[in-house]
Order: sequence, then structure tokens, then C-alpha cells
Amino acid sequence: MRPAVAAVLASVSLLLLGAAPAGTPPLPARMAYTGGGTQLITAVASRTSSTTGTLTWWDLRGGRWVKAGSASARFGAKGLVEGVARKQNTNTTPTGLYDLPFAFGIEAAPSGTRYKYRPVHQSSWWCEDNASRSYNRWTQPRPSDCRASESEHLVSYRTQYAYALVIGFNYHKRVHGRGAGIFLHVNGRGATAGCVSVPRDSMQRILKWVRPWSQPHFAIGTASGSTAITRY
Repeated sequence: MRPAVAAVLASVSLLLLGAAPAGTPPLPARMAYTGGGTQLITAVASRTSSTTGTLTWWDLRGGRWVKAGSASARFGAKGLVEGVARKQNTNTTPTGLYDLPFAFGIEAAPSGTRYKYRPVHQSSWWCEDNASRSYNRWTQPRPSDCRASESEHLVSYRTQYAYALVIGFNYHKRVHGRGAGIFLHVNGRGATAGCVSVPRDSMQRILKWVRPWSQPHFAIGTASGSTAITRY
């Protein structure tokens, strides 16, 4: 392979992974907005049909974004879709820029965790019933207007919800039917139902890293196109 062709392919590969060739600003610096805080998590897929990609967490230090860590990521079984157009039960991961309301887990918070962390109990549920007033909310116990068949009994997902962060998709101004229960959590057996997942040790590292006073945000997108992460 000719050197020039190899260099181009290498640059493309780096961009697909959320990295950049030498001399290119780091990914957060190329985004339209990062939420105004000093911590950011980016989750990048090569295209909307992808079920895997790269998750990177960043710190803003002295006016420059610095990579604090990275991991392989999994997305929805049906890929990714623009967050404002997403429909519930489509197994798609919503693209966009979101805050991180709180963390939770079946297991105790990793030592050094400073983020708000809710322990999961037998009575802990995430309501996903569109007819409920508690739609897209943690409930404990499950309210009478929230059907169990339309919700997640959190303690039942011992692997995935050993550790998790709530992604603020459709959380603050809820649109019923758009989707509920979108988290960053530990990998299960394969692609997710719409969440973003990473290996268990990476999830532990993220929980030790994330700081509430840094106003962390979470950006999900593709390497290019209408859902390019740089648009958010």
C-alpha cells in the first residue's frame, strides 16, 4: 500500500473512533456545544446502523480538552437515531447532548465515587409506562398507575445495573412515547435496548472520575452525517 493511501486510511480510522490525527483539535473542541461544564463523555459510532463504537471521557484543563480515558461501547440493537425523533421500544440509542442526573447501582458505589449514587433495592423500578405520571422516573416502590409489564425492575438486571449513570434523554421535559430508561451501564451479552454500555471496569473508572461540580454532559453521535457528534 502506498504511504499516502495508508496515511489517509489511518486518519479516517482515528476520526471514526472519536480521536483525531496530529494537529487536529480534540473532539470536544470540534463540537458545537459541550454543555458548559468541565467534564464531557462522548460516545461515537461510525454510522447510525452501528451497534458498537468508542466512548471517551474528557476533562477541560486550562482551556483545553484532555482525554481522561476511553473504552469500547455498545449501542442499541437497531443502531442510533436523532434523539428528538426517537420512538419508544425501537431498540435505538438517541443521539444528542444530555446531562447526567444521577448514578445508581445494585452494587455499592466504587470507592472514590462523588456523584449522587442511589442504591438499587428490591422495590426500585424505572417507570416506562406511557400512561403513568411517573413516566421515565425512578420509583420506589412502583406506583399503582405504572404497570410492571411496561417498566424495568432494576434489581433484575444484576450485570447491567451493577453500576449505571442516568442519561438525561427525555428526562426533564418528558414526551410520552419518545423513550424512557436510557442509561450508561455495564455491558450485557450484546447490543442494548437503546442505552450505551461499556465494560464493567470502565464503568467503575467513570464513576470514580465524574464530579457533580464539573457539570458533566454526555454526547452521543456518529462520526459524520446528520447525527454527527460535532453537531451537538
